[in-house]
Amino acid sequence: MPLSTDFPDVRRPDAATVLVSPWIVPAAGLQAPAAASVLAEWEHRQRPDAMLSLTAFLSTDGSHVLHYAQWTDDDAHREWVRTGRPAAVRRIDRALAGIRRPGPVRYRWYRSHVPAETAGLRPGLLVTPAHATDGPAAQRAVADTVVAVLREERVPGLLGVHLHLSRDGRRVLRYTEWTDDAAWHAHAGGGHAARLDAALAGLAGAAPPDREAAAHPDLPAVPRYHLYGSLLNVAPPQGA
Repeated sequence: MPLSTDFPDVRRPDAATVLVSPWIVPAAGLQAPAAASVLAEWEHRQRPDAMLSLTAFLSTDGSHVLHYAQWTDDDAHREWVRTGRPAAVRRIDRALAGIRRPGPVRYRWYRSHVPAETAGLRPGLLVTPAHATDGPAAQRAVADTVVAVLREERVPGLLGVHLHLSRDGRRVLRYTEWTDDAAWHAHAGGGHAARLDAALAGLAGAAPPDREAAAHPDLPAVPRYHLYGSLLNVAPPQGA
C-alpha cells in the first residue's frame, strides 16, 4: 500500500504487539531523511503479513524520529529482526551516518479515552509522556487513573489518550493526540494537567515522566511530535 499521512489506528484488535523506537539523529536536518529512508525501505520490500503498520513521527525539538510499529505478535517481529533488519539498517546507515538507536520498547495497547465529540477529528500533534512502573499492578493503576481523571472534565483540544503497557511491566506510555501545539501548551500550563499530575503522584510503584526520562538524557521528558508518514501494510479488521 502507498504511504499515507494518517495517524495509525491505535486500537485495532489484531495489533497484539506495538514496537516504539526512537532514532536519535546527529542534526535536526536529518530527521526527515531518516524517516523517509525507513518508510522507503519497508515500502519497497516484501513485507510479512504479521507487520501491520509503521508510522514515523518527527520530534518537535529536532532530536529524533519516533517509530510506532504494529505487529500481530512478538515472535514474528523477532524473526524479522533476525533475518531482515541487519541489511535494512546497514543501507540506512550508509546513507545517513551517526544515527543512534536506544532500542525498541515492546508494548501492548491497554485502554483509551476518546471524547465522543472529538471522534473522527484529525490530530495535529502527538505527545508521549511515559511513566516508570514497578510491575503490572502499577501499570494498570497509572492507566486507569489517567482515564478516570480525564473523564471528569472536558480538555479543549484533546482528541484521545491511548494507554500502552510495556511487556516487561516497567513502563506506561501515554500516547496522546491533540488538535495542535497551542492546545497542548494551554493544557500543560493549566489546571487540567495539575489535577492529573496530583492524582498520579499518589500512586504506589509509579514515577512521573521526568523520572522516566532520566534514563534517556538525549530525549525530552515529555516528547512532542508531528506526523511524518505512515505505511499501512494490512488493513484493520472490518468493524474494528
